[in-house]
Amino acid sequence: MAARTDIFDLARLALTPGEGRRIDSLTVIIDPFGFGGQEYVEADREVPIILDVSRMTGGGYSLRLRFDAEINGPCMRCLQDAAPTFGVDSREINAHGGGEEMTSPYVQGDDLNLHDWARDALALALPSQILCSTDCAGLCPQCGKDLNVEPHEHEKGPDPRWSALRDLVVEPENN
Repeated sequence: MAARTDIFDLARLALTPGEGRRIDSLTVIIDPFGFGGQEYVEADREVPIILDVSRMTGGGYSLRLRFDAEINGPCMRCLQDAAPTFGVDSREINAHGGGEEMTSPYVQGDDLNLHDWARDALALALPSQILCSTDCAGLCPQCGKDLNVEPHEHEKGPDPRWSALRDLVVEPENN
């Protein structure tokens, strides 16, 4: 049974420099989040994760977080329910004295904030549009019907930008 862990104590692993460990008995909660003006919720809420921790020789940790998450919310093309699954593979480094690039915002002392890291890693793994399927046709721009259910095309009328020219009367030239 995986244990829900929002904050993981890295010191309890008692790793020596150069040593690493994989922990696959953890779960984390991913809070609902806004994306494209809509709210999306992780389906199972408690997500099993795989955490790889390596102690670096100069002090600090090299971290890797992996999980699959299914999110639920509206499709951005047809507005029907979407429940795609995304694989997340995120890495962080927290090296003492390594400067801002080498300091993880998720590590405070020996405490690793898995809750915030998992949420941020999922948000970064999302595509620009959440879709119900990769071939979603969306809604008809003229009538608003779902093109996945009722594929159709509308007859194209004349371009309204040229309507003023239709009223013009051209008289022939006399030579």
